Amino acid sequence: MPLTIGSQLGSHEITALLGKGGMGEVYRARDLKLKREVAIKILPNDLCDAAARRRFQREAQMASSLNNSHILSVYDVGEVDDKQYVVMEYIDGGTLRDWARRGKRTWRPVIELMTGVADALAAAHAANILHRDIKPENILVSQSGYAKLADFGLARLEEGKDVHDASTLTAGATRPGTMMGTIPYMSPEQALGRNVDMRSDISRSVQCSTN
Repeated sequence: MPLTIGSQLGSHEITALLGKGGMGEVYRARDLKLKREVAIKILPNDLCDAAARRRFQREAQMASSLNNSHILSVYDVGEVDDKQYVVMEYIDGGTLRDWARRGKRTWRPVIELMTGVADALAAAHAANILHRDIKPENILVSQSGYAKLADFGLARLEEGKDVHDASTLTAGATRPGTMMGTIPYMSPEQALGRNVDMRSDISRSVQCSTN
């Protein structure tokens, strides 16, 4: 069952449902200890098998391993009443799609926003991490127009690469031939289940900027 407004998850009070998808629900919450607004993603009960838990933990590990101002910050992970959750930075402007729908944009704010996305991808790729699910819903935008790359649920290490604690980050790696991602935003090689590299992420970010 989804959380209700006013209920508590650890030291966080739930204040609103921000959205839901196949990999969980995202809530806005108030951190009662640090007195700040946060977002909390919760693994749904029907995806609580061991593989789903590993993917959920890996998402938090990958995001938190990247220190970049254009990547959504992860504050905490935990489990309460058999619910796995990750506490993240709250962004007040919604998604890139929401941002685009609020009015016609000139070229300058679009370039500035997507430069931030490119900076986030450069940081991830420098750590040999492929995002693999670049789409407007996974790019958050603050009210001031600052971009934050989110949702590393499908991320994995680039083939043949290594990072610190790679044995943890690569647990449950995707099998060859498995199609992973969001169909309208897949690169051709991704849609065919082939190995992808950083060029796939970059081409999808370009598509986001033109949609």
